Amino acid sequence: MVMNLNADPTILNPILSGDYNAAFVSSFIFETLIEYDNETLLYKPLLAESWDVSGDHKQFTFHLRKGVHWQDGQPFTANDVVYSFNAIMDPKVDAAGSRVSLRDVEKVEAPDDNTVRFTYARPYFRALLVCGTMPIVPKHIFGAAVDFNKDPHNRMPVGTGPYIFKEWKTKQKVVLEKNPKYWGGEAGINSLVFRIIEDSAVAFQELKKGEIDFSEISPIKWERSTDTKVFEEKFNKVQYYLPSFSFIGWNMRRPFFGDKRVRHAMTMMINKKDILAKLLFGHGVIVEGDQYYFGDAYDKSIVSDPFDPEKAAQLLDEAGWTDHDGDGIRDKDGLPFKFDFYSTSSNFATQLGSILREELLKVGVVVNLRPLEFNALIRAVSERDFDAVMMGWALPLDNDTYMVWHSSEGDKGSNFVGFANPEADKILDKVRVEFDRNRRNELFRALQKILHDEQPYTFLFNQATLLAYSKRFTNVKVYKTGVDIKEWKVK
Repeated sequence: MVMNLNADPTILNPILSGDYNAAFVSSFIFETLIEYDNETLLYKPLLAESWDVSGDHKQFTFHLRKGVHWQDGQPFTANDVVYSFNAIMDPKVDAAGSRVSLRDVEKVEAPDDNTVRFTYARPYFRALLVCGTMPIVPKHIFGAAVDFNKDPHNRMPVGTGPYIFKEWKTKQKVVLEKNPKYWGGEAGINSLVFRIIEDSAVAFQELKKGEIDFSEISPIKWERSTDTKVFEEKFNKVQYYLPSFSFIGWNMRRPFFGDKRVRHAMTMMINKKDILAKLLFGHGVIVEGDQYYFGDAYDKSIVSDPFDPEKAAQLLDEAGWTDHDGDGIRDKDGLPFKFDFYSTSSNFATQLGSILREELLKVGVVVNLRPLEFNALIRAVSERDFDAVMMGWALPLDNDTYMVWHSSEGDKGSNFVGFANPEADKILDKVRVEFDRNRRNELFRALQKILHDEQPYTFLFNQATLLAYSKRFTNVKVYKTGVDIKEWKVK
């Protein structure tokens, strides 16, 4: 199967990777202790065949599957799990995303080769999921590494999964081959080729020519280019909504966006209904919160700020951003309101950026568009070197947004916009120790009201995932979480 990625993976080490492309490729090579069942959405065994949870929710003991080997033939043991935890918690390792989830783990022990025990300092409602899905790498390979972050095996991974790494040609392709000795039985597809094609229009042409077997499709291509007889003879199409949302994040450290009135004004300059209809052709829903729109934690009583340029101008006036020097551009304390808008170079992002630039210029605000290659965008965000950024979040099913919104995550975590609100911090702290789903959802909805009031993000859309795949493949099922290529077979 040949697929496309819109950017090179940053790295093929699940402890270090922080982008979707790297995580997607790595998911075929590496495995975790447990995983979600596609149909029930409950946890099921993977590298652990069973587990026990203490009554106080502070200790999690996993009993490992026997006979599992790393792809180089070395046995997989509990020591690999302990080593991986210690690597994640090492401040010298670039694993901030994983580290914050495991911050309350006091210790990880291996009583024997087939047993591993996580002990928490305090209860956490996602503890089983966090421990069970912690990335695991081979101790015998990385244990002697001089620099974990720069070890050569980050580009030549060795896992326990159904596919073995074969080659990676930078900005061209990554190739995996099925693992003939995989403990779970051989995969149904002999090899997976991930071609790096940054331009979605080029990727679609490659799909139509049969050079790609599986690809996401833009809404405009879905509507106007996939209803031909030739296309329908070669491909099947599926549509579904993954837990995710797009947004514009306003860097609250910048003088432009420290005042929530300004952030609301920015939101009011974006005609979401028009953009949904014209750019996404209706394949999405407008969101106003950080929870999955189709989940039970999302608060649908919150209504997005309307498109209202007149009200937006009034709010900017109130915040002190007026045209003091008569040059047509708003300014405050001698600083003209000119900011950089960062995004990927995708058609949707650049089109939305152009619309925003045009609308804001009408009220005296200048937007400089800064489309970047994906990995460069991630670097800018990680270094907090941006004014405003358009991005998206893929959400776990048991969502905890602590690292996105808690004030403690502002310097190095995922709270890159610098949001800080004492009441939000209290809610986020309570969520982590609330095991009753209904009460947890109430807390999430309370947080969404704060976010709506503060507008650290302009929440945009939960876009539909639009896929086309070759009819050469069978056993294709569409779940709430999408499709699972590991199940697919070739006719």
